[in-house]
Amino acid sequence: MSDQIRVRGLRVVASVGALPEEHERRQPIELDIDVEADLRAAGASDRLEDTIDYAAVCDVAVRVLSSGYIVLLEAVAERVAAAVRDVDGRITGVTVEVRKLRPPVPHDLDVSAVRISR
Repeated sequence: MSDQIRVRGLRVVASVGALPEEHERRQPIELDIDVEADLRAAGASDRLEDTIDYAAVCDVAVRVLSSGYIVLLEAVAERVAAAVRDVDGRITGVTVEVRKLRPPVPHDLDVSAVRISR
């Protein structure tokens, strides 16, 4: 199936990182989330109840990042993917990309990111 609801650029200030200074300093994290589901019913009916609530998808992602300190972006992505899958039984797959917007490296680097599909 190729139907997707795509959420782009969800920003959350969170405690994420392996370095000691990242334990003390919250930083901006950005997420992209692709939810796979059969969207034919929503397309035909034009009714909200026939689709996936993308506000609920955003809410669970923010909740994951607000729940406490997480060391790895990989762990953030796994937790967000699992929480999104639980939003609605019609969700058949999810892809999550997590980006650290200010990665603590001594190089000219815009972002560091992890992307997973489940």
